[in-house]
Amino acid sequence: MREYLKSFFNEFEYEKEDAQFLLGAYDSIVSDDEARSILDETLGIYDKNIKCGSEVIIKNCGKIAKLTKIHEFTIELLVFICMSRKLREVYKERQISEEIFHNSVLDLKYKLEECKIVRGIKGSFVAFWFMEFFDMTRFALGRLQFEIVEFKRNYEKNGIKLTPESKVLNMHIPRTGTPLTPESCMDSYKQAEEFFKEELDGPCVFVCDSWLLYPEHKKILPETSNIRKFAEQFDIIDNGIFRDNRELWRFFDTNEQNPDRLPADSSLRRIYVDYLKKGGRVGWGYGVITNYKALRHR
Repeated sequence: MREYLKSFFNEFEYEKEDAQFLLGAYDSIVSDDEARSILDETLGIYDKNIKCGSEVIIKNCGKIAKLTKIHEFTIELLVFICMSRKLREVYKERQISEEIFHNSVLDLKYKLEECKIVRGIKGSFVAFWFMEFFDMTRFALGRLQFEIVEFKRNYEKNGIKLTPESKVLNMHIPRTGTPLTPESCMDSYKQAEEFFKEELDGPCVFVCDSWLLYPEHKKILPETSNIRKFAEQFDIIDNGIFRDNRELWRFFDTNEQNPDRLPADSSLRRIYVDYLKKGGRVGWGYGVITNYKALRHR
């Protein structure tokens, strides 16, 4: 496994310091007989059934963290990286492209970078999130990530009628460090329609539940903002406010809540600091795209 990890970190271009740290964590695990046994058991559970769920994985990570005195965020990320060896095999068995595997597993690196910035720890504070990639229900297709979900509400527009049981493509927007442009979204929509076409039992409808779709953004962000352009692709059918502004860290990479102490080192952050000082709140929106191809003509 150690050689696989070295190859993995090289393939996905992890920073040298991060790769060495995670390899050191792995060495600590395998040098402790009980911790190594739990790691082997955990990987064996996933090897036998990729639909095993995250609960047993994360529970065992907690045991390993206590034995090794390594932060659970680090252990959780490392264990999922180890699990990627089996995941790669399943991709090959199902003849899903190496590119989709690579883009999907890159989410581990994205969450590592996020954890370093927000929590100061080399690991992940959202390891539960990884399971849908590892049970092969969520896939990264271009700039965006998708999985099939039931719509769970009634909706009708542009001749398309959806019921709570309708299958739709739920999307996520990973923090990749690359711009979220209309062109990159269009490319992802096209890939997703092709990838999921056999599983969808109706039209290709996209949905998204995200802070990016908060309707207030249309009021406070300029027309040139990619966040605003992204939100304008959707018919926003629901929205709300996050309790205690709990998603503020997504804008500022800190759990700080006082706007006087928040960084204002980008145009978006300056806009949001001003917005918060005037009593603004952080919120979310839920949107639908019934015909993504029509977006090209806007």
